[in-house]
Amino acid sequence: MSIAKNVAAAPQFPLPFSHSVRAGDFVYVSGQVGVNPATLEIVGTTIEEQTKQSLRNIEIILEAEGLTLDHVIKSNAYVSHTEDFPGYNQAYSEVFSKPYPTRTTAPVDLGKYLVEIDVVAYAPSKRTEG
Repeated sequence: MSIAKNVAAAPQFPLPFSHSVRAGDFVYVSGQVGVNPATLEIVGTTIEEQTKQSLRNIEIILEAEGLTLDHVIKSNAYVSHTEDFPGYNQAYSEVFSKPYPTRTTAPVDLGKYLVEIDVVAYAPSKRTEG
């Protein structure tokens, strides 16, 4: 059984998706962009600012599931400009703690957004080094 959830404190876009879906021990979080959840206005003009806000929005959704960013085992990021990859990496490394989740990062046209990130979290435990 899977349970879909929408989180009141997370950005509310008029699009057909759930903020998260729990399937067994895994929580899949839909892609989040760097917007203020209350106003949907883009936060900042840099990849660093938007990456941190995107991850904050993910954190809000995970909190509603009783989880933290430390439960994330996989992330997928879509970055509008390849020249922003270093800034994205910097912000990502400041928000996530080691050991980092596995990840995929790809360039894609996101229109007015600089980054969109989705994650998979594993509910029973947090990431640890092996």
